[in-house]
Amino acid sequence: MGRVPPKVCGVQHERQGPEARDDVAGPAADIASHIDDGPGPYGMYPWLLVGYSAFSNVLHGHARPVWASGSLLTIYVMLLVTAIWYGFRRGPGDRRAVVLLIAAGVDVFTMIGWFGHGMSSLTPTLALTCGVVIPWGRRPWPALVIAPLAVAAALLAWVRGASAGDAVAVWYGSLLSGFIVATVLRLFAAIRELRETREELARTAVSEERLRFARDLHDLLGHTLSVMVVKAQAVRKLADRDAGLAAEQAADIEEIGRDALRQVRLAVTGYRGRGLDAEIDGARTALRDAGITALVRKEGTPLPAEADALLGWAVREGVTNVIRHSGAANCEISVARRDDAAVLSVRDDGRGGPAPSGGSEGNGLRGLVERIGGTEGRLEAGPADGGGYLLTITLPLKETVS
Repeated sequence: MGRVPPKVCGVQHERQGPEARDDVAGPAADIASHIDDGPGPYGMYPWLLVGYSAFSNVLHGHARPVWASGSLLTIYVMLLVTAIWYGFRRGPGDRRAVVLLIAAGVDVFTMIGWFGHGMSSLTPTLALTCGVVIPWGRRPWPALVIAPLAVAAALLAWVRGASAGDAVAVWYGSLLSGFIVATVLRLFAAIRELRETREELARTAVSEERLRFARDLHDLLGHTLSVMVVKAQAVRKLADRDAGLAAEQAADIEEIGRDALRQVRLAVTGYRGRGLDAEIDGARTALRDAGITALVRKEGTPLPAEADALLGWAVREGVTNVIRHSGAANCEISVARRDDAAVLSVRDDGRGGPAPSGGSEGNGLRGLVERIGGTEGRLEAGPADGGGYLLTITLPLKETVS
């Protein structure tokens, strides 16, 4: 409206802000922006010519004394122009604009009462200004003001000598002028609000997608790199003693690296996880290579697809932390479906403390909390009774788990 100056996107399209939009849309985007802004005060001023009949009466000396009618008309125009200016620049409901509007109303009714119904052509301009200045709220205040104004103007014009037809014309012209302006400006305000909401939703979508992508990369690469480090250490220790076994470990590193590259590519296209069974198989291998004995227990019926994928991520993160930080000899992974919930626990017999300050466990657990929080699930992590560390996730089961 001229009163307030004034994306679902994937990871591959980070430039989704105003700059990117301008680059793509060019002049069309500029035109749409101006249309959305709506008219300004200069777009309203020409409509004041609706009251030309009153100007004509003053110029031709029909509204006497001319010095009084001319002075009041000049003051009226100045009040209206200023009120419209404030109404656009400071927004509807601005106190100065409202005071000026009231003064203009007193002025125009004084002119009609003093100089006759010939000045009643000014009332549509007053109603028009009401549409600019009076704000919409829980009630349609412009309509509640414009309607009585139109009736009062028509009655006063009729009392001051207007015919019934002329009085109806004053009523209809005032009503129509005010309602059209108020409705159009309300429409442009709604368009602007919708555009701002759309842009805010797009920014939120970008932030959430970036967070998802960062979380996925952490889960993928954190686990894979941990396994590669363990195997690289094994290669270094075996290089002088058993070249053949060292070569096998090196081949495993190569295969793990290829698999990590494939998973990163899948993550970029929105892939969320390999599933619980695949992650448990990978966890067994990773734990064995790290010299940790793995014990896996599964109870209950198969899980829904997305719950299965989410718990797969949890297994990956839990086992990664066991390998990196626990110093454990044994790790137990338990999955059970109970009533309308699935419970996953990853327990080790290691040090029983969190990762070192600044370590990645905090980021990994934080990522899990964010994932599980979206499903109304619960995560508990801390030292276990009898020693070691215990990660427990309770996930409510629904038809789909977001």
